[in-house]
Amino acid sequence: MARDTGSIVKMSRREGYALHPKAHKALVKRATPPGQHGRSRQAKQSQYALQLREKQKVKRLYGLLERQFRKLMKEASAAKGQSGEALLMFLERRADNVVYRSGFAVSRRAARQLVTHGHFTLNGTRVDIPSIRVKEGDVLKVRDHGKNTEYFKKLDEVSPGGQESAVSWLKVDRKKFEITVTGLPKRDEAEPDINEQLIVEYYSR
Repeated sequence: MARDTGSIVKMSRREGYALHPKAHKALVKRATPPGQHGRSRQAKQSQYALQLREKQKVKRLYGLLERQFRKLMKEASAAKGQSGEALLMFLERRADNVVYRSGFAVSRRAARQLVTHGHFTLNGTRVDIPSIRVKEGDVLKVRDHGKNTEYFKKLDEVSPGGQESAVSWLKVDRKKFEITVTGLPKRDEAEPDINEQLIVEYYSR
């Protein structure tokens, strides 16, 4: 299954945005883009550059490759309402993002790995496709064999939190290792500091 395996810290420095929890310290320590002659971000960027960087930031934040992201943007453009908002809602409803949002993983990369390795069921059926999109009423649950792994036995140490860390459209039962989709994501529950209109403009060129 295709995935981006590049350094998440370097990507974060390039975008000037923490794409992973461990990238926060790196951005504080080295705020310039990677490379021998990393330049300051203060120089004025063209509109195209702003659009490109926003697209790259969101694509990398949710762990998609270009082809996947372009396909999703095309679907969002055909959906009702604003294309940019539809794009973010599609991204939020990915199975790996749901696992991350529910506090079962500290990052989307970790959540993707959990789903890919088949540790979850969706409505009782084993699922190993991180991009599968959930809908209201769906239930993601850790499989019985997964509960016996060291990761889930030490979940409170590996990924502290639980129901209180979940967004409003997800109901988390940490004891049952269960996530119920109770609604649809809201725009203000997506990642902060995203200008989705720039992404729409980039693909509208």
